[in-house]
Amino acid sequence: MNEQSKPVPESTTHFGFRDVPVGDKQKLVGQVFTSVAKSYDLMNDLMSFGIHRLWKRHFVAISGVRRGDRVLDLAGGTGDIAALLKPVVGDEGEVVVGDINAAMLSVGRDRLTDRGLVAGLRWAQLNAERLPFPDNSFDAVTMAFGLRNVTDKDRALADICRVLKPGGRALVLEFSRVQSELFGKLYDFHSFKVLPKLGQLFAGDADSYRYLAESIRKHPDQATLKDMMERAGFGRVEVRNLTHGIVAIHRAYKF
Repeated sequence: MNEQSKPVPESTTHFGFRDVPVGDKQKLVGQVFTSVAKSYDLMNDLMSFGIHRLWKRHFVAISGVRRGDRVLDLAGGTGDIAALLKPVVGDEGEVVVGDINAAMLSVGRDRLTDRGLVAGLRWAQLNAERLPFPDNSFDAVTMAFGLRNVTDKDRALADICRVLKPGGRALVLEFSRVQSELFGKLYDFHSFKVLPKLGQLFAGDADSYRYLAESIRKHPDQATLKDMMERAGFGRVEVRNLTHGIVAIHRAYKF
């Protein structure tokens, strides 16, 4: 076989602790979230000891979002962040909830409709790496517990920067690197020994919960994500650790 006829090795990425072809990750992640869509809030409760609700409130509180703003909430899932943002932007503003997974969007739309949150909300199935919006479209872009599942994070961050208006803010809330060694050991035990068993018990799905724990460990730590956001074109990137760094908020600006 000559050099020209040799097959080109396919590039790989991580899916939890497994290496998979880049082209397969989106489908595999989609299968996980289709499986857990109806138990997504339970999943977050199990992963965070229920504290995720406080993290999300703080996330929105420091977002700088104001009445009349147009906000894109990526990986909007079951609508938790959108429900917190909508009263802030008011009737004059708009929240666009974007998620790649149709099952998650369906659960979120139904849930917020049942709560009477309809006007000023749009729902869009989309890929965060290729946002279907013009440049300079949004005052803020939020993304909670979604970036770690994106295949090409650099591309997604660059596209988030593109669709922000000058002066706009990007906020990422994500599981990160625990700062306390003792607390980290306890959290690892919970994540890898307890969480899959709870997932099996309450949702009948240990594998999806095991993947979610693994995906957290493969996600860039606080400093690395800060560097990635700066390379994507953001300025004044700020990092806030919550609960010993179990999660971190990265807030950045487009200048």
